[in-house]
Amino acid sequence: MATTAASTLELTPEQTAIWIKGLLSVACADGHFDPEEKQLIASLIQEEIAPEIDTDHFAPVTDAELVAAFGGDRALAENFVRTAVMVALANGIYSQSEDAELQRFCSALGLEIDALESLKHTLDGQHGSNEQTLRLLDPVRHWLDGLEVKDAKVARFLCRLIPPQCPFERDITLFGRKIVHIPPLCKLNPLYDQLVGLRFRALTYLADECGEDITPYC
Repeated sequence: MATTAASTLELTPEQTAIWIKGLLSVACADGHFDPEEKQLIASLIQEEIAPEIDTDHFAPVTDAELVAAFGGDRALAENFVRTAVMVALANGIYSQSEDAELQRFCSALGLEIDALESLKHTLDGQHGSNEQTLRLLDPVRHWLDGLEVKDAKVARFLCRLIPPQCPFERDITLFGRKIVHIPPLCKLNPLYDQLVGLRFRALTYLADECGEDITPYC
């Protein structure tokens, strides 16, 4: 189905809080993160949502909260789901639990997004790198490229969550012998270019529209 243009209205403080809570809900969906990632998520919750939240008992965003914040604006709701997809892709693996969370968001907001069906070709990293497989992802690429960043807190969140550069490939060795080779994230994630584009748009918004020093994110 055709998608609508992203909303150009800035978010209210209440919408921003729910937006970031939704993104964190996706980030925490599969629970597969190392101590550094866990610390980052905890700091994002405390700094960007509310310092009093118990990060060990973080409750995902509810359907009612999503409807109250974005239910009256389809373009805004779709833009929110775009950023949620980007968060799901940030670690290079799109999991079943992340997909289920995104489908819940769409159901609550009354959205039917065909592009998300093509994203399922990347579930749990079980995708090929051949041209035919990559061509299947064209709908979600075009859909994600339509994302606009119009809120400073959301922009900061994305700049902190998405790495500033592609993590280097590396070898895992045991007793001096290589046991596995891990390619760089940009080779694992066929939508890595969309993540880079989103991070750039977030940085540009902070620098040009908000007048912020973006050096800490570079």
